[in-house]
Amino acid sequence: MKKLHLFHSAGKDRPRKRRFETASFDPEKQYPAIRCSICTGEKVAGFRNNDGSFTEVMLIRSPKDEQEFKELYGIDQLKTEY
Repeated sequence: MKKLHLFHSAGKDRPRKRRFETASFDPEKQYPAIRCSICTGEKVAGFRNNDGSFTEVMLIRSPKDEQEFKELYGIDQLKTEY
């Protein structure tokens, strides 16, 4: 078993993994959106289906996260829904 020191991380030698799993995106049936809570301000990026359901993909904590989501799915604009 590998011992860890106080300021040593076990994952430094591993390749960086994404914080989320990629979801399939069908532009004919879905559109990209950010769902934002009016109470807490929490933002979640995902896809809204034509039937009204929302598929969450990732939590948006900063503009960098939003940019990463756009680049991953090749999106220019995101609609914000409250």
